[in-house]
Amino acid sequence: MYKLIMPKEFVHSVFDLTPERLSNLGIKGIITDLDNTLIEWDRALATPELIEWLNTMNAAGIQIIIASNNGEERVQRFADPVELRYIARAKKPLLSAFKQALQQMDLKPQEVMMIGDQMLTDMMGANRMKLHTILVKPVAKSDGVITKVNRAIERRVYKYLTKKGIPTWEEQ
Repeated sequence: MYKLIMPKEFVHSVFDLTPERLSNLGIKGIITDLDNTLIEWDRALATPELIEWLNTMNAAGIQIIIASNNGEERVQRFADPVELRYIARAKKPLLSAFKQALQQMDLKPQEVMMIGDQMLTDMMGANRMKLHTILVKPVAKSDGVITKVNRAIERRVYKYLTKKGIPTWEEQ
């Protein structure tokens, strides 16, 4: 079970990821979660720092698609001003949104990275698709109601990882 939800890497934020690092991994595309991955779940628009990061990735030819379990209005409000493609109501960890994103980018799974803040949705779905998975530290300390349930389960996973001596971003 743990293997299915474990990311390949833990990073503090998307800003730890550079085009050079992605290129070294053979990554040409990113599927990213929105809430608490790119911005706080209760923030509507991208920060200037995030816009700069998105522009850097775009200039390097790295495609980005948002896959969010949130509704169309929420995701579109964020995505349109920064000109990102998106899949709302993605139903992660189900595979349909991941398959749709790969098709839209016209890339193979080994060329795509999933960035998210939740093991049970983002990592589980992406690992099932054999994508390179990156778990970021949530950008907000608070969560929506459903996410709170996932976080309780994740705390148990972190205890297990600590017991086994497996480092996460909490130890970095």
